[in-house]
Amino acid sequence: MNAKLRKLVQQLGEAIHETVSESEHIAGVVQDIRRQGFDVLLMLEATIGLNELEQQPEAMLEPSQSGGQEEAGREGKAFSSQDVHFLRSLRIAIQDDERSD
Repeated sequence: MNAKLRKLVQQLGEAIHETVSESEHIAGVVQDIRRQGFDVLLMLEATIGLNELEQQPEAMLEPSQSGGQEEAGREGKAFSSQDVHFLRSLRIAIQDDERSD
């Protein structure tokens, strides 16, 4: 990971931390729990995954003229390889998926 990307990921982590720590909703719920006689230890874990974008022809990057109805018709593929990998990791089967696990 290059230095610029590492700095951006660090900034994303800091932004998430700031958002959670400054949330009035979260602070209110924590206060309600404390009023019930409990101390609160909040630990969040964020996993940030990065995938390099696939190089696609410009025509594939432009929005569809038909309001998205042709989305699934792009060369017969509705999902990128990263989409398919993610769905499989959630154990979601993809119709017309040629790969058998």
